[in-house]
Amino acid sequence: MIDLRAYVFLDSLQGQLAAFTGCTGRGFPPIRGDASLWIEIAPGMPIHTVTDVCLKATRAQPAVQVVERAFGLLEVHHADQGEVLQAGAAALAHLGVDEKARAKPRVVSHQVLRGVEPMHAQTVNRTRFGSLLIPGQSFFIMETEPAAYITLAANEAEKAARVTLNHVQPFGAFGRLQMSGEEADVDAAAAAAIAAVEGISGREIEKKGR
Repeated sequence: MIDLRAYVFLDSLQGQLAAFTGCTGRGFPPIRGDASLWIEIAPGMPIHTVTDVCLKATRAQPAVQVVERAFGLLEVHHADQGEVLQAGAAALAHLGVDEKARAKPRVVSHQVLRGVEPMHAQTVNRTRFGSLLIPGQSFFIMETEPAAYITLAANEAEKAARVTLNHVQPFGAFGRLQMSGEEADVDAAAAAAIAAVEGISGREIEKKGR
């Protein structure tokens, strides 16, 4: 059995998330405004077959493919939303499910740190792959389960306010987002990110003790 953990359609990639995806992914980089689809399954190895199905059915291009033993992640994108939606339909048909079979995400944790100290900012900057965290800014941190839904959080946060994308990790046991900016912007972005994830429908996943 293949478990559809996440199915995330982004109608228009925001500039920073598009740039981050292109920089960190090993496939074909997307650009601002492209439609994007993120699919996460368990176990991970069959994501190769899902990729094969999507690419043979459409003109969509892959930017990210992560193959772990437990989970597999695929991102495909195209300027034409129809191509991306068709890729998703092909993937779902191959898996023998519809979109409703995806897991309903949950926000595992979130917090805003205000007026970040210089040494804290330096520590964060050593492990980030996005923009730098500037001392004195507010800093938003969020985790989701399943991991791929963090891309929705990042995209909606960027739509909502002028924030800086510091890091996104859309694979593994949990997805992680780090964003920074002025206090009011971070508050608005945080609210948008949380609301977007909590608004996704799907089947309930078992909540395990942490």
